[in-house]
Amino acid sequence: MDLAHVFYRFGVALIIGFLIGLQREYASEQEDNLQDPEQFLFAGTRTFALMAIFGCTSAFIGEMAGTYWAAIVPMLIPGGLITVAYIMNARRGKLGMTTEMAALMTMLIGALCYWEHLVLATALGVVTMTLLTLKVQTHTLVHKLSREDLYATVKFAIITAIVLPVLPQQGYGPSPFNVLVPFNIWLMVVFISGISFFGYFLMKFVGAGRGVGLTGLLGGLVSSTAVTLSFSQRSHEARHLSRAFALGIMAAWTVMFLRIMVIVAILEVGLLEYLWKPMTVALVVSVCYCVVLFMGKDEESPPGPKDFKNPFDLAPAVTFGLLYAVILLAAHAAQISFGDTGVYVSSIASGLVDVDAVVVSMTNLSAEASGVAPSTASRAIVFAAASNTLVKGCIVVFTASATLRKIILPGMLLILATAVGVALFV
Repeated sequence: MDLAHVFYRFGVALIIGFLIGLQREYASEQEDNLQDPEQFLFAGTRTFALMAIFGCTSAFIGEMAGTYWAAIVPMLIPGGLITVAYIMNARRGKLGMTTEMAALMTMLIGALCYWEHLVLATALGVVTMTLLTLKVQTHTLVHKLSREDLYATVKFAIITAIVLPVLPQQGYGPSPFNVLVPFNIWLMVVFISGISFFGYFLMKFVGAGRGVGLTGLLGGLVSSTAVTLSFSQRSHEARHLSRAFALGIMAAWTVMFLRIMVIVAILEVGLLEYLWKPMTVALVVSVCYCVVLFMGKDEESPPGPKDFKNPFDLAPAVTFGLLYAVILLAAHAAQISFGDTGVYVSSIASGLVDVDAVVVSMTNLSAEASGVAPSTASRAIVFAAASNTLVKGCIVVFTASATLRKIILPGMLLILATAVGVALFV
């Protein structure tokens, strides 16, 4: 066995244990504010570092002995000491066992380091430190939660962690019906629900205006369409936040234009020479419109957290998922019917559902010697982005409140006119 490699494993364990101990010792001094902070702290920086090394050494002994029991038995000794420390703290009236559990976790992380699961060990160390650090924030979260919030969280976890993984990830039937993949369709349902769910909690904990804007920016990285639908539906229950919802929607659209240019730059930087002008114009226009919305104010002050309804509403998300499937089927059928000669038509049809797919396919085709000309590929991408923006505008028209429609439509028309105009005439 390479001795240097063994030392490397022990070194990683030592660093992780030291950092966890550092957090525990710092938290003890800050929270207890005692003259002798170690009075109730059974393990500090040095002890946690030693526990990580102990766990790593136990794994080493187990490997040498050829059985996992040889690794488990030594850990029972510090485990007993941790139990005694908990009992003594409990007698003093300190019933929490966070530090004790962190100590046990540190030993296990040390064992993982020796077994060469270094990435997992590091990730668990970071997660452990994060959970230990967020004590105040988690307590605040619990105090602000309602029974409906808890039920909504459970429902969202069910559709995400239980329903989604078991769905088939391939299509069935002849083309174009093979494009209908149950996993992908339900994934859109999860996106819609997730955007609404995430936005609700942001509005609840950081304020309505800031929460909507942050949700738009982050949601635009995943699906600007999902952001548009979620905010449009929510605009009916909070009409006085129409400008904030409009800002969130425009922020998501802005991220989409930026995301397109990043994808093209990564896959085929040469195509960016043709694409950057219309995309930059659309990006600048949308940013300027976001600034205008940001500088304005809603008519009334934002309501308190209790004025918002339950964040989980599956019915609109399922409806959009079904609509997504229909549009996806129509777009794929158009691609088959028009073939390579209908690049623009097929791109517009595909852009109704997914811009990224058009960007990737057109970028790859433009890179091939016998593929699509860069100028044609650039226009096809712009048309796809325009059709996608038009679909999101239709979502606003048919699902949003009248106030939100009046705010969004001028910005949408301005973006479409400038982007398509530059693509065709510049």
